[in-house]
Order: sequence, then C-alpha cells, then structure tokens
Amino acid sequence: MSQAAERLRLLTGHLDRAPAVVVSSLIRLKLLSLSDFFFSRYTLDNDLLKPEERLFYEQNGFLLVKKLVADEAIDLFRKEFERICKREVRIPGLIVMRDITIAKSEFVPDQKAITKIQDFQDDPELFRYCSLPQILKYVECFTGPNIMAMHTMLINKPPDAGKKTSRHPMHQDLHYFPFRPADRIVCAWTALERVNRQNGCLVVLPGTHTGTLKEHDYPEWEGGVNKMYHGVRDYDPQQPRVHLEMEKGDTVFFHPLLIHGSGMNKTQGFRKAISCHYASSDCNYIDVKGTTQENIENEVKEIASKKLPEAVGITFQDMWAFRGRLVKGEKRIL
Repeated sequence: MSQAAERLRLLTGHLDRAPAVVVSSLIRLKLLSLSDFFFSRYTLDNDLLKPEERLFYEQNGFLLVKKLVADEAIDLFRKEFERICKREVRIPGLIVMRDITIAKSEFVPDQKAITKIQDFQDDPELFRYCSLPQILKYVECFTGPNIMAMHTMLINKPPDAGKKTSRHPMHQDLHYFPFRPADRIVCAWTALERVNRQNGCLVVLPGTHTGTLKEHDYPEWEGGVNKMYHGVRDYDPQQPRVHLEMEKGDTVFFHPLLIHGSGMNKTQGFRKAISCHYASSDCNYIDVKGTTQENIENEVKEIASKKLPEAVGITFQDMWAFRGRLVKGEKRIL
C-alpha cells in the first residue's frame, strides 16, 4: 500500500468515530494537505520520499540528500578524472572544457585548467555514477520507472584567476535540452569534496521551477565568460536565494527550470562535483527553432561541425539522442 493510501485509510478510520462538527473541520484541513500529496505535479507516487520531502521539492524545486554516495565510489571517479587530465585514457565523444584565463592545471603544469568534462557516457568508470542504485531510486521519484541518462558532467571549478571566470551565471538547464516534458527531467549533482561558499557552491532560487523557460544568452561580464555558459537574461537579482553547502557524497536533485548558478572559487584548490541529467524515456523531442533555445541549438551545431565535419546536417535532437543511455526500465521514445 502506498504512503498516500495508508494516510487516507487512517484518516477515514478516525473520521468514522469523530463527532460531526469535528469531522467537517478535519476533512477541510486534511484535504488541504493531501491535495499537495495526491495532485503533485513535480513528483510521482513513491514509497521513498517522506511527505515533507515530497512537498519540499514541489514547492522549492530541489531536494538535498546527505551522504548518498559512498567515499569509495567518489574516490574512483576522482581517479578517473585524473587519468583523463593526464591523457592516460582516451574516451570517444568526451568533451573537455578549459578555462578562458591562464589557470594552471592540477596534473599537467603546462596546460590550462580543465574546468569540466561532458558526455562521459562511454567511460565505464565515470558512467557508473549514472547507474548507482541509490541515485536511481531517487531519480525514479521524478521521472518514473523508465530512465534515460541524457547529459553527464564532471565539474572541476578552478581557483579564480582574478577575472571572475570561475563563476557560472544563473541559468535554467532546460535551455540546453530539446526534449519535454520538463517535469519528467531531473538532475542529480553530487559533491566530490566539501563544497561551500568559499569554493563556489551551487546557488538556487527556490520556487523558480514553477515558472517558464526564460531567454538565455552570454552575460556581459568584464572578465569574459566560458564557452556555453549562458545565463538568464531577466530575473530578479533580489529574489531570495539559497547557497547549497554540501559535504563529500551529498547529492542534490533539482528540476530543469530551477534557476541556479555558482559563485567564484576563492580558494587555491579545485572544487569537484559530478552530475547527470535524467529524463523519462517517455519524453519526446521538440523543434526549438523560433524559440528562445534557438541560439544554443545554433551554437552547439556550429561547434560540432568544426570538430567533426561529418556532423554537418545532424539535427540538434539527433545529437541528444546519440548521448542518451538507458539506465533503468524500458527505452520508449527518447
């Protein structure tokens, strides 16, 4: 029996024995709280999330789970990242991004710092993160049982070189995705070490997931912006925000419309995190031409054609379909 059904059974049992006036009041009060539970939009019926956790995600668009990923797994991910930086391993399709300023690499002194690697779906060591059972059981609460891993990243935020380029502008992840519905997409973001305001933790604007996808473009920052770091053009900078300080192994799940970003890394070390965006395989691709997403479509296709001339003519949707990997359930549309 689901949590919702059990709560309803207990409630009706109590009402059978209560006076009429009390019954009327209880029905009115209970239905107000149960309406959030039964008619939730952003979460699905499950036996994992507590009612207060489910309600928190519904209202705020994110949920932080402490110590979800073990140290042993995290150490393996960090080691694999080091091997990639040292070029000890070559991964097909892996995108390596470096800082636009002259920041020294951790592992190769004469190279610029690697700030992010994307699309590690063909790296067995890193992709293990996307299939961790403890991650997927939470993901299923948002996507349903048929789960695709659509976008993979390991973020290596470097010490800021004085140009503030280690910042990530406030954005919505849905800006990058040509598939819907948004409510069946979720990101899992795990800290690979302690993450705080000093080294540039995530910053979220609670409740913004209930809005619409906003226009994005490169912010006009004096020090410049790293490639593909688009930001929301119009949001209220005075809106309440939450800094998500996390310990190693903590994982935050958040909605693709949640406005979020991260500040500068003011320390001397690199700040690491690993993430995967998941979607229900029942999601469908959309055409973004003529929408606010057309600029990112054009940029992605331009970059792809420069790196791979044979990619000319491949659609934005095809690029995402190529990345996607089934991690649980059945492959349907995506």
